[in-house]
Amino acid sequence: MLRKLTILLAAAAIFAQWGLLAQSGPKDADKPTVDKPTIDKPKLEAYIRHLFVWPPPIEVTVGDPLPAPMPGFYQVQIRGSQGEASQEETFYVSKDGQKMIRGTVFDVAQNPFKADLDKIKTDYQPSIGTPGAPVVLVEFSDFECPFCRQQAKMLHEELLKAYPKEVRLYYLDFPLESLHPWAKPAAMIGRCIFHQNASAFWGFHDWIFENQEQIMPENLKEKTLEFAKGKGIDADQLSKCMDTHATEDEVTRTRNAGKDLEINSTPTMFVNGRRMVGTVQWADLKRVIDFEIEYQKTAKNAGEDCGCSVQLPMPGVAPPNSNPVGLKPK
Repeated sequence: MLRKLTILLAAAAIFAQWGLLAQSGPKDADKPTVDKPTIDKPKLEAYIRHLFVWPPPIEVTVGDPLPAPMPGFYQVQIRGSQGEASQEETFYVSKDGQKMIRGTVFDVAQNPFKADLDKIKTDYQPSIGTPGAPVVLVEFSDFECPFCRQQAKMLHEELLKAYPKEVRLYYLDFPLESLHPWAKPAAMIGRCIFHQNASAFWGFHDWIFENQEQIMPENLKEKTLEFAKGKGIDADQLSKCMDTHATEDEVTRTRNAGKDLEINSTPTMFVNGRRMVGTVQWADLKRVIDFEIEYQKTAKNAGEDCGCSVQLPMPGVAPPNSNPVGLKPK
């Protein structure tokens, strides 16, 4: 009898153990191990401050680790900022936290500028040139910037004269408000004119750069209304658009798009996604355009017919003249 009782107790213990396993063991065992990436942010911040000479009051933000495009590493965004000035850098940190790579990881199966091409949006933006052109130039500019004036003059004199069918140029506002007090109001006015008469925008574009030194916040509206006479622009409608800041959201949108592209100076131009910062010499720009024209004959991974984001055409509500005032062939 005692032997049977011992066997029963042993069996009960086994079944009880199985029951516990059924309630908790298998459930936990079936759960996949979650790789929760962690990095030593204070240590990384100290290293970055030393690397870039970023003492306080520069603020350093270390982003959370994200999956990297290569095994064994995390992708970490580092941002340094002081006031409105900022700089962002991408680092790839090894999973043991001991090694870092600074730079860009390229996928040889993709256009090397795909990351920027995917962010560039040209819908509802002033443009000139040929729809479907193999080379698209997207310029982020500031009407009060003297370097932008130099580049505008170069484009006016050279671009469509050399490439009447091979290029399309888009102009996007990126006013540097902390440096240029009337840049944003001028950008808003340009959008007001663009909505009325798309080709007249390019006349305004040329005029405001040419008269940059005579313009001040106090006389911007008066001088613009003088310019608009005889240009096919309704003065009352333009005045109301200026007074109500009707286009401010549009300027903010392109400004934010530029920030998303990590633009921090003007002019900044993208040629089929290739970033060119500062005033570009015509010989350098021409060399890039010539290369892209030939390259896109076989690659077809940029320009307006590539299926990239940069191909978005002007919508029909305000179609640009393909040969408007300003930036026209001689």
